[in-house]
Amino acid sequence: MANYCLLCQKQLIESIAWGTIFTGDPSYLCKECESKLKRIKGNRCSKCSRALDKLGAQFIKGEICSDCDRWEKDETWQGILHENTSIFEYNDFLKETLATFKYRGDYALAKLFATNIQKVNKTLEYDHIIPIPLSEERLYERGFNQSEALLIEAKIPFHSPLARLHSEKQSKKTRQQRISQKQLFQLNPAKNFHSKNILLFDDIYTTGATLRLAAKLLKEAGANKVSSFTLARG
Repeated sequence: MANYCLLCQKQLIESIAWGTIFTGDPSYLCKECESKLKRIKGNRCSKCSRALDKLGAQFIKGEICSDCDRWEKDETWQGILHENTSIFEYNDFLKETLATFKYRGDYALAKLFATNIQKVNKTLEYDHIIPIPLSEERLYERGFNQSEALLIEAKIPFHSPLARLHSEKQSKKTRQQRISQKQLFQLNPAKNFHSKNILLFDDIYTTGATLRLAAKLLKEAGANKVSSFTLARG
């Protein structure tokens, strides 16, 4: 158990919750900070994990959201990404936490999410898990790949057959620019993914464009099914 909350630096209460005793899960957050992380609950889009209960009726198409409905009606992208599973809502608190983690180099914050990632990962079926890579330039700027860091802290083995071409930061692009962008990735041809079920891993699902570009490459290489797992649904 850590002595201080990794986010607000308040001293953690020394008494250990019964759940911690039995699971052995270390605590890195104070109760106040932990309460600001909002898990996605209730009805979800069966494709992207978006909370349907928070959408108006005009943005729901049966069991999926209108965004996924548009993706699936596009012949180029239909069936490319089987489904996405996300844990948390991308609220202001998580947005600031991930910004500190990714852009200010606070690698230790990856520990905050390890237990949740482990638990959800155990419910998913796949042959290989692949973190979304950064370009060499972006990796040099940040010092680490946030998606790999999250998997490492969760002690989940992964493969890294994808390489990312350098481009403008995704956060600076509009939704339309993300959706219409050209292929961002290259795949190591020595890796065999024929008939395999692949799970892509990333920190945030925003429009789904990045994940679909990676999924398309893997499907073209013979993958049977490509799904994704993200910490947050934006």
